[in-house]
Amino acid sequence: MGYIEELRKVVGTRPLILVRPSVVIRNAAGEILLVQYRDNTWGIPGGLMELGESAEDCARREIREELGLELKNLSLFGVFSGKELYTKLRNGDEYYNVVIGYICTEYEGELKPDGVEVREAGFYKTTHLPEGTNPLVKSRIGELGNYVKRFVAP
Repeated sequence: MGYIEELRKVVGTRPLILVRPSVVIRNAAGEILLVQYRDNTWGIPGGLMELGESAEDCARREIREELGLELKNLSLFGVFSGKELYTKLRNGDEYYNVVIGYICTEYEGELKPDGVEVREAGFYKTTHLPEGTNPLVKSRIGELGNYVKRFVAP
C-alpha cells in the first residue's frame, strides 16, 4: 500500500494536495507520447510521488512501471497548479494536483502499456491528438505546442 492509500485511511475523502510528476516524451519525428488511462481519457504519462522520492525518480519509476521505457534525460518544463487541477473521483476522494512537468527526448526500451493503469499508448502529432484527450491537456498542448517544439528542437 502506498503513501496516498495510507493517507486516505486517516483523512477520508477530504481534499489533498498531490504531487504528480509528468513527462512529455518526444520521439525523433517530433511526436509526443500520450497514454490512455483506465477511464478512457488520454493524457501525458506520469504518476504520484511517494514519500522520500524525488520528482525525477518518481517520473522515471512511473514511466518504467506503466510503459516499459527507461528515461535518459529530463528537462524541467514547468510547474502547474491551481483550481483547474482539482479532481473529485467517483468514490468521493478529492485532490488538487501539483504537476511538475518534464520533457524527455532520450529514452530506451519498447513501449509496452502495463494494461493496469495504462490501457494504450502512442506517439501523436500535437496537431492530431486522439479523441478523448483530457481537455486540460489538450488546451495546454495547444497553448504550449510551439514552445515545446522550440524547447526540444533537435
